[in-house]
Formats: sequence, structure tokens, C-alpha cells
Amino acid sequence: MSEKEPVLVMDDEPSIYSNEFTTVVEAIRLGAQEYLTKPFEKPERYTAMLKCRQQMDLRKENKALGEYCDHITEDLSFLASSLQMVRIRQQILKIAPVDVPVFICGESGVGKEVVARMIHKCSPRRNQPFVKVNCAALPGELLESELFGYEQGAFTGAMRSKPGKFELANKGTIFLDEITEMSSHVQAKLLHVLQDHQYSRLGGCRLIGAEVRVLAATNVEVQEAMNSGRLREDLYYRLNVLSINVPPLRERTKEIPLLFQHFFDKYSKKFQKEPVTPSEQLVEAATRYSWPGNLRELENFVKRYVILEDDEGSLRELGEMAAARQPTSPREPALSRKQSLKTLVRSLTDQAETEAIADALEKTHWRRKDAARMLGISYKGLLYKIHQYNLKDAGLRSRSHAATHPLEPAGSLLCGSWGGSG
Repeated sequence: MSEKEPVLVMDDEPSIYSNEFTTVVEAIRLGAQEYLTKPFEKPERYTAMLKCRQQMDLRKENKALGEYCDHITEDLSFLASSLQMVRIRQQILKIAPVDVPVFICGESGVGKEVVARMIHKCSPRRNQPFVKVNCAALPGELLESELFGYEQGAFTGAMRSKPGKFELANKGTIFLDEITEMSSHVQAKLLHVLQDHQYSRLGGCRLIGAEVRVLAATNVEVQEAMNSGRLREDLYYRLNVLSINVPPLRERTKEIPLLFQHFFDKYSKKFQKEPVTPSEQLVEAATRYSWPGNLRELENFVKRYVILEDDEGSLRELGEMAAARQPTSPREPALSRKQSLKTLVRSLTDQAETEAIADALEKTHWRRKDAARMLGISYKGLLYKIHQYNLKDAGLRSRSHAATHPLEPAGSLLCGSWGGSG
């Protein structure tokens, strides 16, 4: 019977030789909404037809609501305003319907799982399971049994058979996160599964079909992982039919205000907090910060902001986080934490430039042309920087040294002071 429309069965001549109860049960089991027999009373027919009509309307509403929720969930889980992420979104929409493996690269916290879930959501397998496996969370022996399952008695403690993740993801999608943490032995078995589309449980002989789409991800440099033996080349080439490289948050800063607002709304609702608009200074400071932990770090920062409701404290925290990522200079005292973030960044930049120029001049014995070449800047640019950072005193000290040590060769002192006329 059709699953799209409810069915009303009207039996005008029930057989005296058949069991009427059995007939009704069988009709209902096959999908009939109602079963009527003679005499067909008008109220009874009207009620039955009204139930069928209501069932049809309910199914249409549920379908429309499901499509709407899918659309809303997709938009919220994959926010894209930068050119890079808009292109990745378009790429996902092209990749998703094609039933082949996909390899996803990117730093920790950039949203590789979000990409994987969107691929699944937009694919023909969207109504089937999506199973995530964190390969870094389990050692090799346990990961093998987790992926492919085991039979009773396969090893000590295997009291009963257990299906693996591939079995649970049958006809759906399996997402293998941090695949470079998988042992070489398990990678070899995974390669055979991708080639033969079948496998057996640990301790078992029966072959099980693997009707699963495989998505894999890593946060390390792929070529480096292959060179070091952490990732088998043959497995990578099998998985890398299509690939997506998710850029870090520092390369798509235009999205930070959008993501900030998304996390703010999400956790204000979750923690039942009155929504208070973050200050422009806080959002601007968040946009300038590099976010080494990417989306995960930004999400946790916004979560703290929503809980503590302290705009000034959060702004100060961002400044401290930025300062903590800068190397401490032995030449200058620690910068005051009361400085604005803009002043702080400028001070740190000037400090780093001063150190680099001073070191280059010392290494070249104040031969300024050589120092300019070492720094990769023009000679005039170096003279400007020496004047800007008041580094001329170092040359004066060299000349003073020449006056107090007349026995040293004059040529070397002249070169040390003036850099051979330049």
C-alpha cells in the first residue's frame, strides 16, 4: 500500500467463511487507516474519511517542518560569510550527492566535523546514520574492535558479540576524525574495506558488507604525515578522491562577528540569560585576535562572556591572551596590562622590530648595507628605522671604543662604525 496517502478499506460483502477479525488485523498491518463493513452508516463514513484527511495533512505538515528544520540546522551549523567559506559551502553542495570518500584537512577546531555533517546532511544518505569515530581517543587494538566489531570469545573479556562502527553506520556515513592517529595495522585493514567493501569482525569468519560512505579528517600536514609513516600513502590516495581544506579562523576574520553573535545567542538561550549586546570594542578586539584554538576557543570565550556578563573583564582577558602569545623581551620591561589592545599590539610590533634590527647590526658589526640585506629591507628603510628606534647610540659607542683602544687596527673600527661609507 502507498505510504504517502492513508487508505480506507470498505468491505461491502464480508465472507462468512473467513475470520473477520483476522482480515481487519491484516488490513491494518498492511497500512490501512480504517476498516469499515456493512452497513455503512453516514456518521461512521464521515468520521473515517475525516481521520484519513487529517492523517494526510499531518504527514504534509511533518514533511514541511522536517525540511524547514533541516534548512535552519544547516544554516546554523555552517555559518559562512568569508569568500573562502562560501566557496567551501559551494564545494560541499557539489560533493555531497556524489557517493565517494572525502578527505578533510584543517587545524584543530576549525570545524572539520561541521563540514562532514553537512556533507552527510546534503547527501542521499541523510536519513541514515552518521557515526563519528575519534581515532586519537583509542589505542590501535581497541580502535580495531571499535571499528569492525568482535565475536564472542575473540579476546579476553569478549563475553558477547558486538557490532562495530562500520556495522552501525551501514547505508549511512562514517566520519574518521584524526585518521593519522590510527595504527598502520588498522589503516591496512581500512584500506581493504574501502577496496572490497566487506570485512569480518575480530575473531569471526563471516564477511559483512560495508555499504558506508567514508569521510576522513586530519589536523596535521598530510605530506609530513606520509613521510613520517603516520599515514599510509595508499590509504590516503584511496580516501582523497575529493578533498576540502578548511582555513583557520585567523584567515577568515570577517566571520568572527557573525560567529560571536551565533555563539552568544546560543548560550544566552541555553543558560537562560538576558541577551545583552556585546560592546563594539569587544567584538573588534575579538576580530583582531588570532584565535589559535579556532572555533573551539572562540566558542569557549563567548560561553564565559555569557556566564560572567563582564564586558570589561572579557576585553581585558583578550588583551592578556594576545600578550601571552608574544615572546618576552629581555631589553624592555613587561608591558602594562592596562594598555588598550591597539596600543599593546603596536608596542609589541615595535619591540620585535627593534630587536631584529639591533641583532642584525650587531652581527654585521654595524655594516648597515649588510644589515639591510640580512633584514630584506632597503638601505634607506634601515636608516629610517635606526633613527626611529634611536639605535644610533650603538654606533657612537663603537667610535668611543676606537678612541680608547688606539692599538687596534683602524680599518676594522671604521668598518664597524660606518659600514664602509654606508
